[in-house]
Amino acid sequence: MKPPKTQEVYAPKDVAIPARLGGGVLKEKVIRELPSKKVIGYALAYINPLIFSGDNGRVLGYDNSHGYSHRHYLGSITPESFDGYEQLYNRFEQEWQTIALRFVNGEPI
Repeated sequence: MKPPKTQEVYAPKDVAIPARLGGGVLKEKVIRELPSKKVIGYALAYINPLIFSGDNGRVLGYDNSHGYSHRHYLGSITPESFDGYEQLYNRFEQEWQTIALRFVNGEPI
């Protein structure tokens, strides 16, 4: 008999952003503890080497892979509080869309 699973991983396929919307790729991975569904690991990234060539093209990202919650932005890393995955995801969505729109419009990022 198999032991019960203690974690579940959600990692959908990468999402390609059309060039007319700024281009790039969105990546997401969430690890939840079972049975509580508590988020114990996460990584969100907006990759677009046309905007930023450093950090493997990662323009914006949030993760907790180094033992603390932090934000990647154009090669800089800053600690960030984690107030829940849904709130973080919504913030990420708003931020990458703003960045992409500025890029498309030729505005500073």
